[in-house]
Amino acid sequence: MQSEYASLMNYVLPRTRHGDIHGIINAIDRYGWTKGWLMNIGDRKGEILDSAIQSRRPRTVLELGTFLGYSSLRMAAQVPRGTRIISIERDPEAAQVAHIIHKHAGVENQIKIIVDTTENAIPRLKRRFHIRSFDFIFIDHAGSLYLPDFKLLERHGLIKSGTMIVADNVITPGAPGYLRYVRNNRNYTTQTIDSTIEYNDDIPDAVEITVRR
Repeated sequence: MQSEYASLMNYVLPRTRHGDIHGIINAIDRYGWTKGWLMNIGDRKGEILDSAIQSRRPRTVLELGTFLGYSSLRMAAQVPRGTRIISIERDPEAAQVAHIIHKHAGVENQIKIIVDTTENAIPRLKRRFHIRSFDFIFIDHAGSLYLPDFKLLERHGLIKSGTMIVADNVITPGAPGYLRYVRNNRNYTTQTIDSTIEYNDDIPDAVEITVRR
């Protein structure tokens, strides 16, 4: 297991109670600010994600990029009971740590992690989970994959009228192709919310919130 992954897990688990999802989220944020930088959405942009998901109250959620499970924890804390969260992560070690953290938070049965590439996993989602489309999609993996994966979701009918898509890191590291596509597509309304990159006061970033008409 990569040392940074183990370091986060060994910091969070002894300092938090089983089932205390908000305490676990706060502990991950303290680690990100004081111990070692993390590439999850973080506390400041995390509040943008919280508000977005609260506005939709989705029953089906898809996340592209689990990393160590932070953003899926934030979403699990906001959605109605019974909401299904499916998260795709290509790194098996990151997925393992995320599952341990989810289990510690008591939400391991609510969040299903698929260890695979998004290219392989997305076309199989409907058949595997008997889902027609998603109410809410969070994109937070490699910026170069935002646009091809978004088009793949469209092609497989996983985005419906009313689906909200929240994309992190659209400025830093950036996803210019994705931004051009959603901003110039009449099928979508979109807005940019400016912030800074996770666990940093100085580097600009933004979250793009897009809704299918």
